Amino acid sequence: MKKLFVLGLLLSGFAINAQSNSDLLKHYEAYYKQMKKQGDVQGIINAMTHLNVLAPSVARMDTLAYIYMTEDKYMQALNTIGYERILDDSDIAIEVKAISLKAVKQPDLAIAQFEEMFKRNPNALVAYELAELYLQTQKYPEADKHITYGIANSKEDMKKAFYETQNPYEVSLKSAFMYLNALSTYNKDKKLNIDKAVDILDATLKVSPNFNLIQLTKTELLRQKQVLQAQEAQAKK
Repeated sequence: MKKLFVLGLLLSGFAINAQSNSDLLKHYEAYYKQMKKQGDVQGIINAMTHLNVLAPSVARMDTLAYIYMTEDKYMQALNTIGYERILDDSDIAIEVKAISLKAVKQPDLAIAQFEEMFKRNPNALVAYELAELYLQTQKYPEADKHITYGIANSKEDMKKAFYETQNPYEVSLKSAFMYLNALSTYNKDKKLNIDKAVDILDATLKVSPNFNLIQLTKTELLRQKQVLQAQEAQAKK
């Protein structure tokens, strides 16, 4: 009889707990909808976190990580879904990992994720990210491959924003690829390729006259050319 009484208490406890979880799920689902309606991002994050604790879901985890990423909380995004390359990751998960890893300055890890993005959906925007990352890691053949693809596949309405001035500005994505081409050309031989790089920069300026970074880079390359010429003249004396 005593055993039956204890068993009854346990079953009753499970039922109450199940009822409690069900009520909490309904509460946080309603809370999530309300925060979404109000545009309260932190509220959305709190609601999604509680829902993931109560009823874990890959889709919810991906969504939570994506929200963190859009709020520039890159480490929180990576802590939510990890950074490993997983072949059956959703498109959202791969995008979050790629962008977040790039933001926290892990270019080699970011490359793996962007390559998966490019494999699933080849396009010039992802190619630009890859070209930029390969230049950072001094892998010039891989960078050149994506630069060539990007120049050939950039559409007229595709833009790239730059932020080195007080007022950010946009240029055509094709011009941005041409700029990367100049950088790649120069970095492959910093003595012999200055003029080649400057020629590419001049051609880019004709396409996008407002491309301020081109002028800054050109000025620096010409300065370096003068330094090299002065050093060579000094060596001949």
